[in-house]
Amino acid sequence: MRKITAGLFMSLDGVIGDPQDWHFPYFDDAMGAAVDAQLGSADTLLLGRGTYDSFAGAWPDREAEGGPDAVFAKKLGDARKLVVTHRDRDFPWRNSERLDGELTAAAAALRDEPGGDIAISGSVSVVRQLLAAGLLDELHLLVHPIAVGKGERLFEDGTTIPLRLLSSEAFGTGVLHLVYTRDAAAPSGTYDEAKAHLVQE
Repeated sequence: MRKITAGLFMSLDGVIGDPQDWHFPYFDDAMGAAVDAQLGSADTLLLGRGTYDSFAGAWPDREAEGGPDAVFAKKLGDARKLVVTHRDRDFPWRNSERLDGELTAAAAALRDEPGGDIAISGSVSVVRQLLAAGLLDELHLLVHPIAVGKGERLFEDGTTIPLRLLSSEAFGTGVLHLVYTRDAAAPSGTYDEAKAHLVQE
C-alpha cells in the first residue's frame, strides 16, 4: 500500500496560514533536505486548488530558469499532480489533472494503486479531511521558533485527534522537524486515575 504524507510549515503557536510572511528567514539546507525527502521523492502530488495555483505560478518558471531550484522544480513537474477542486478548469502545469470523486474515497483508492508515495504540501483543508478519516500516514510539521499571533491553524474545530511521534529532528535554525501518524492505541484516562497513580507512587 502507498503512503500518503503531508508537509506543513508551522509557527510555535500553531499557525500554518501565510507562511510566506514568516517562514523564509528559517529556510536552510537541512529544511530543504526535509522538504525534498517528503515532497520531492513522491511520484504523485495531491494538492488543494490554492496550493496548486501557487505552485503552478512559480515552479515551472524556476525549472525553465535553470537556477538552484531547477532540479527540485523538475521533480515537481514530472510528478503526477491531482488537484482537489469542484471547478471544471484547465491545468497548465504538465502532468496535472482534477481528482475525480469525493476526496476521502479517491484518496483511499489511490493508496491501493501501485506506485510510490503520495505527497501533500500545504492544502490544509485536504490535510484535515484525510487526517480525520485516518487516511494520512505521515504528518510532517516543520515547527518554526516564532510566535505569529494570528492566522489559520491546522487544528481549529475542536476535534481530538491522537497522534504518535515517529521521528524528531532539531535544525540549527531552531526549527523542529516532527513526523507524526495517527495513534490507534492512544492512552486514555481521567484526572482521578492520574491522581490515584501519583498517590500510589
